Amino acid sequence: DVQLQASGGGLVQAGGSLRLSCAASGLFRLDDYAISWFRQAPGKEREGLSCFSDMNGRTWYADSVKGRFTITSDNAKNTVYLQMNDLKSEDTAVYYCAASWSLSCTNTPMVATTTAYDYWGQGTQVTVSS
Repeated sequence: DVQLQASGGGLVQAGGSLRLSCAASGLFRLDDYAISWFRQAPGKEREGLSCFSDMNGRTWYADSVKGRFTITSDNAKNTVYLQMNDLKSEDTAVYYCAASWSLSCTNTPMVATTTAYDYWGQGTQVTVSS
């Protein structure tokens, strides 16, 4: 089975930066999937943030993070990254990565819908202090 491992979360001050990693294991090729990042704050719905498709080079960003977050990939390491800059207190959440067989990052609004994804990582906590 495909397994995803999210890591890189931690404590950071407002205005700072953090880089999250999503490492895939098992029978996995990045160009077979769309990989997305979600986050979930306590008591809130899980929110889609960004999508990357190596198959067609497409990316997608939610308006709330556009211009601050960047999604990239390293195929040799089977890893997708989320570079987060200019972090704000409202970015505090558990961050998850997810993989979908059927999406290509152009299938709005399904790209930000949790039920569209086949695999999920365990999540990593990001806390932004002011």
